[in-house]
Amino acid sequence: MNRTPPLSLTERRRLATQLEIARAAAELFTTHGTDATTAEAIAVRAGVALRTFYRYFRTKQDAVGPLLAVGGDRWRALLAGADPDAPLPDALRGAISEALAVPDEAAADGLRQARGLLRAAAGDPALRAVWYRVNQESEDRLRPVVAELMGAGARPLDVRLAAAAATDAIRIALETWAETDADVTGPDSPADLAVRCLRGLTGGAGGAG
Repeated sequence: MNRTPPLSLTERRRLATQLEIARAAAELFTTHGTDATTAEAIAVRAGVALRTFYRYFRTKQDAVGPLLAVGGDRWRALLAGADPDAPLPDALRGAISEALAVPDEAAADGLRQARGLLRAAAGDPALRAVWYRVNQESEDRLRPVVAELMGAGARPLDVRLAAAAATDAIRIALETWAETDADVTGPDSPADLAVRCLRGLTGGAGGAG
């Protein structure tokens, strides 16, 4: 698989600033709600000028996009590193389980923050649209990873089905978990639900089943 060239210092700084703004937005959204949070408040919390905020994001809801995308970036990297000889369903389950695992308190806090954002999105169509857009972009980026694991003879339809099933398994699991008070680990945790969702979604999908 082709390696992505290393980012320049300027690009790394830009991404770091975006993520800092995203964390500030997520904290304010989950604490005060989207209606009571302004772009100005997010900029102040992130320690940047308002013009810097608008250089990167059109709306306050857009600001959480980079934070929501972090999990997808990590799990695609895990899948890309899976054993190429392993059956695809096993590779998908393994990568999803590891991506949603909670090895430390920082990972637990990340999931709890995602829960707060998803609860806020339930009452904010613009924030919900950002969540769906992030998932669609993740699915698009997942296709070449899945295609690589499936091999040169993989049919495009099977690749798309597998990528869609894996993305939807995580999305549905997180949305379902956010509606409950289940813990970050154990029964009905994000990892547990995602594996169950993947099993249900891939049960009849040709290349992914």
